[in-house]
Amino acid sequence: MSAYGPMGPTELLVIAKEPVAGRVKTRLCPPFSPAEAAELAAAALADTLETVSVLPAGRRVLVLDGRPGPWVPPGFEVVPQSAGGLDERLAAAFGGCTGPALLVGMDTPQLTAALLAPALAPDAWDGCGAWFGPAEDGGFWALGLADPDPALVRGVPMSVPETGAVQRRRLVEAGLVVRDLPVLVDVDTAADAHRVASAAPDSRFTAALGRLTGSGVR
Repeated sequence: MSAYGPMGPTELLVIAKEPVAGRVKTRLCPPFSPAEAAELAAAALADTLETVSVLPAGRRVLVLDGRPGPWVPPGFEVVPQSAGGLDERLAAAFGGCTGPALLVGMDTPQLTAALLAPALAPDAWDGCGAWFGPAEDGGFWALGLADPDPALVRGVPMSVPETGAVQRRRLVEAGLVVRDLPVLVDVDTAADAHRVASAAPDSRFTAALGRLTGSGVR
């Protein structure tokens, strides 16, 4: 039994942008063109959705900025992102949940079921109020909340070096026991892309990067 009350199945959320040239992964340009950056984004999103699709979940939700297409796998509910900054959009995504929820982004195609297993185990919420997946750049790649209260996210400064530290401190100051997931690299730059591809050699992302660079993974 969790210290936070009876827990139902965890809801899994993926927050993402439709992979459209000029709207996604713009920090990859240069060396990549907007179309190539969108191809990498599409591959990263496909890898992420494939991983989430095989994980145990009460509900799988793609929280999408843009329009869904045939690339959305079966079993996902698609909901539009809210207006506002990223903190508001994350808060709204959690606000649409009725039980424990775990949210990931589309920037970590090296994500595996094993990486998320601790947060989805039968005892994941026993004595635990939050799961936190820190990113190497100071942000975070995963956030799980036993009680998906939007106030736990709203107002956290996003896309700055201290984002992760501020978010984790917000959870602790709310009195939550926080458990950490491994540190991962987000794909923001070309250098990040090659590092992530090296960590996930069999992924769609790595295959796409190899096609675009013509030199395989470096």
